[in-house]
Amino acid sequence: MSFSAVDVITTKREGGEISDAAISWFLDAYQRGDVAEEQMSALLMAIFFRGMDQRELRTWTDRMVASGETLDLRGLSRPSVDKHSTGGVGDKISLILAPLVGACGAAVPQLSGRGLGHTGGTLDKLESIPGWRASLSNEEIRQQLESVGAVICAAGAGLAPVDRRLYALRDVTGTVESIPLISSSIMSKKIAEGTQALVLDVKVGRGAFIKTIERARELAQTMVGLGEDHGVSTVAQLTSMDQPLGRAVGNSIEVVESVEVLRGGGPSDVRELTLALARLMLELVDINVDPREKLDDGSAYEVYRSMIAAQGGDPDAVLVPAPVREVVTSQASGWVSSLDARCVGVAAWRLGAGRARKEDPVSAGAGVMCLVREGEQVALGQPIFELYADDDEHLARGRETIQRAMTIGGDQPTLVPILLETITR
Repeated sequence: MSFSAVDVITTKREGGEISDAAISWFLDAYQRGDVAEEQMSALLMAIFFRGMDQRELRTWTDRMVASGETLDLRGLSRPSVDKHSTGGVGDKISLILAPLVGACGAAVPQLSGRGLGHTGGTLDKLESIPGWRASLSNEEIRQQLESVGAVICAAGAGLAPVDRRLYALRDVTGTVESIPLISSSIMSKKIAEGTQALVLDVKVGRGAFIKTIERARELAQTMVGLGEDHGVSTVAQLTSMDQPLGRAVGNSIEVVESVEVLRGGGPSDVRELTLALARLMLELVDINVDPREKLDDGSAYEVYRSMIAAQGGDPDAVLVPAPVREVVTSQASGWVSSLDARCVGVAAWRLGAGRARKEDPVSAGAGVMCLVREGEQVALGQPIFELYADDDEHLARGRETIQRAMTIGGDQPTLVPILLETITR
């Protein structure tokens, strides 16, 4: 059957449904180079405004998965389960969660990414550890899952390669915020990863790209449906991203905070979210182990050390912040009514911890330490942030932004819980 790219575009533009055969042809032709970038851009814009129904979205995701290789995790002695976060500020949960769930008896294949803009990337954080490498072969991933129980590494270029092209195109055509396109992008890679089960941490609030609970719920329901349709047991947890997770926002300083949690300390919100996600992951693969025990008895920390060492890293390396340091003090007394996650994330980015383009370098030691949290009292002149940068120029950029991150009021605020809703099919 022959198709016309223009016919497919106009069908969706007018609000019609695209047949399975037409979707398959369009994506395959795009991968071959027979559909031009401007034609794919036009279809993405039509989808942005008109959406896709469940059948269209399932087929679109199928073809994204089929565009490359899949990771075969069958034959492991452990059940496989993964977690994906939609991105936040101070979100170092994967660094704790993967070894924790591995210590409970599962195999956790965390194929992660790098940060862009105000949200941090898991690989950027781990690359602050001397010797640690992100790129592993499929066989190395399997071996580490079997021997250690957890791996955090870069997704191979062969997994859903069409998604890489579409993501770059969405970024420059103003079509990033389409729920069908977000869902298929995330889930195509997770389905290709071959995991049996998946927990989605869908962030909502000031520091997330989804600002409202209604839209976060729609995204979660769409992704859960895609996972279940493709044989992956999937649950989503909606979590608050109004203020940063924990106190550290950066790369090496987030690793240090993660190790604190793995050794029984650390911020209470990081610990609470880690344990909640761990319980969901273990429930999906029928492992009846209390993750709190594995966190408190040091088992998760030992798996973390093994995971870092298996990828060439030194788990005993001392990670120090960037050398140019400044303490920011409060300009008033009162209650911290708002600690804006996005503003803190942008400050960390401008200090050098993030990147504006994918090819930009990042500083391992730059970042922000939040010395107070929402709901706490502060006094005039009290230290509220520590800024770290590699030079005075970056420090000045971060200082300018961090001034707007905190609001201090006269009344004690009502705090939003970190765990908002759990979404199942």
